[in-house]
Amino acid sequence: MSWLRALKETARSGLTVERPRLEPVIAARGALGLALVVGLSLALFGPAVAVSSAFGAFQAAIATFQRSWRPRPTLALASGASLAVSTFLGYVTGAGAHPALFLALLLLWTFLSGLAWAAGPTAGIIASSNVAMMLVTVTLPTSVATAAGHAAMIFAGGFVQAALVVLLPVRRWGAQRDALADALAAEADYARRLRHDPVAPFDPVPLMTARNAAAVTPRQARSRPAELHGARGLAERIRPVLASLADPAVGVPEEGPQRERVRELLAAAGALLDAAAHAIRHGEPVTLPPAALAALRTPDTGAILSGPSRRAAVRLAALLGDVVETAEPRTETNPAEGAARSRPTMVRLAPIVLATMRAELRPDSPILRHAVRVSVVTAAGYLLGAALPFGHGYWAPMASVMVMRPDFTQTYARSVARFGGTLVGVALATAVVRTAHPGLYLSAALAVLCAFGMYLLMRTGYAVAQVCVAAYVVFLLGMDGAGLTQTVRERVLLTLLGGLLATLSYAVYPAWETPRLRGRLADWLTASGRYAAAVAARYAEPAGQSRPDVREALLAARAARVAWQEAVARATHEPVRHRGLSHATAEEAGHALAEFGRAAMLLEAHLPDRGAAPLPAAATLAEALHRTTEQGAKDVRERREPHWDDLRETVAAWSADPPDHFLLDKGARLLLDALDELTAALAPATPAR
Repeated sequence: MSWLRALKETARSGLTVERPRLEPVIAARGALGLALVVGLSLALFGPAVAVSSAFGAFQAAIATFQRSWRPRPTLALASGASLAVSTFLGYVTGAGAHPALFLALLLLWTFLSGLAWAAGPTAGIIASSNVAMMLVTVTLPTSVATAAGHAAMIFAGGFVQAALVVLLPVRRWGAQRDALADALAAEADYARRLRHDPVAPFDPVPLMTARNAAAVTPRQARSRPAELHGARGLAERIRPVLASLADPAVGVPEEGPQRERVRELLAAAGALLDAAAHAIRHGEPVTLPPAALAALRTPDTGAILSGPSRRAAVRLAALLGDVVETAEPRTETNPAEGAARSRPTMVRLAPIVLATMRAELRPDSPILRHAVRVSVVTAAGYLLGAALPFGHGYWAPMASVMVMRPDFTQTYARSVARFGGTLVGVALATAVVRTAHPGLYLSAALAVLCAFGMYLLMRTGYAVAQVCVAAYVVFLLGMDGAGLTQTVRERVLLTLLGGLLATLSYAVYPAWETPRLRGRLADWLTASGRYAAAVAARYAEPAGQSRPDVREALLAARAARVAWQEAVARATHEPVRHRGLSHATAEEAGHALAEFGRAAMLLEAHLPDRGAAPLPAAATLAEALHRTTEQGAKDVRERREPHWDDLRETVAAWSADPPDHFLLDKGARLLLDALDELTAALAPATPAR
């Protein structure tokens, strides 16, 4: 994609306005916390301290809106504490008297904030916000003692927001409920699509999100509603059963009475899963659709279906019954459900995060390149802003650090959105200030109103939120008389400067995803091969201890698939020529590997019981799958055409004496067909051996 087209596409995405579900009550709670902090600070300490405390409360509330599964009070406290430390260190290093020392701290702090993205987007956003807010708040104190007081008030702002989350709970466990309900709803949609497309694909992201949401800290484990514990595991077990019931490869013809019966069962499964999802999302009793219950309980299933399809139907009915029972609101937790997935506390998380950041200190790391980019750009913006005759030059570096992300698409889209939002927000707020001349308390009230608008609309699009943020900063600084001499033109030009520096940094020091697509595809192939090999090994040793291996291999394959999908999405709008994988090739290769995973999932759906007889042929299949996919992944990385000789020879050897299992031979052939499809997809982009 050319630079012109890439910039056009990303600019359009940055200005997109979405229509998600608004949460006015949560937004009002955040604005209430900000109003309390600003009002008390004004009454007790004056406008300068009120501005500092307001920034702490404002950012702490934003932290509670992030997509994180940690307790919201913890996020608010962490945000307030980190901003307080940043501001105090910024002043102590000499933001006013010794700008060189402050510049050194700014470089270090911004570099660390860039590395923080290795710990996840929530940590990265909070760390980036710390740097942006620090650039403003370090200009407010006049001595070390007052700097300590400002830092204390910033932390107090975060503490107030955390306290309000505890005292005024709104939809407790709402994020976890939504994640689990979305997973069940995705299963329901999958069941309905299978009625018309027996080999329909399934996106594992909702299941992975629900798995992440299921991990809890020890404190959370003591108060988590029982209905959030167990349904996710059942949903994951239902998925292969649904695929097995619908797929013609398992034995049900594509048309006829058996297929009609399967369609009825899939429709009933979708209805019951939707009912369970609704109950979990709202914490209500499950309302079971009578028609769906009748379809599952009718004795006609045993008369119409037989063999594998009948076993799949019986198992589906049992799993759906467990899901409905688990989704009922309860006050007690069933000990038989097993221990909850653990999440480390903030104290125990610190060394893990440091180790993760340290692991990114390698030349090929995109996180390291982002950290270098953002630190250099922020420092350059700070120096240029100070050199220009506009005053309050922090608008430039603040814009840079807030828009920059580890990938090009988000960085440029946010740069355009921030510039557009700032242009509108600053123009409106400055017009109000210069025409109405609001006093101290009216400026504070307008700032709180803008913050409420930001909290309410922050999920509708970055550009819309920036209108409110820009106006909030103007009104807040106007409380202390800061920046009143700055015009709209000066503020907008500094913001434009910061956005341009952020965009140019990607042209000078890029970290493109496109050249790494082959590596991502190879990783997915390796993980999928290990999953298929683990499933085959279970057929070889039904009584062995391989069941945990199958589960772990499946999770690794899902993670590799999501990493591939995210990489393809990022590469789509990058202004670079493809190096080996065009967009069409990537789409076809992804479809082939998805089919490979589906074939392995069909085998998993019919794993033998522990008392079943071993199948020696399955051991040979497992070894062939492992060797073939490992070598194939190496070929993909090295731009060679992959071949699957080991697996092909294994399947060919079964022609005369196939394994004594209804699905193993057919499943192996489906796996081989998918790998051949992968070779065909890569053929135009791969030189012959």
